[in-house]
Amino acid sequence: MTVALYLDTSAVLRALLEAGTSLDLEGRIRSARLLVTSRLALVEAARAILRVRTQGEMAEDVLADAMRELDALWARCEVWAITSQACDLAERVAPTRSLRTLDALHLSTYLIARRHIEGLELLTEDRRPADAAGAV
Repeated sequence: MTVALYLDTSAVLRALLEAGTSLDLEGRIRSARLLVTSRLALVEAARAILRVRTQGEMAEDVLADAMRELDALWARCEVWAITSQACDLAERVAPTRSLRTLDALHLSTYLIARRHIEGLELLTEDRRPADAAGAV
């Protein structure tokens, strides 16, 4: 059993909006004793759900269920602020990797949290930050 997970937005959205398609991912989130994320994930997830809603990609009742599950998930999370330290680290983290800005912010927040939380693992569905995390 994983004790502590850092959730990036890709993992959260996959688990919620594509529920049942990623059983390992969903199981890891359910069984983790500690969930950590960045305030960035809350903003990204809310914007993604708004985008799905405005594009009519999902039924409103499905989206309402996803929002309730998302609120319950955030209630379980230790939410870390986007600090100046995280921003400074994001500027230079994994310099040989092609990371988008928001991925660099997630990665830097994860690395800072990992210094304080023993055994913290990054849970992402995006290969770029996963590869970059393995290189630092």
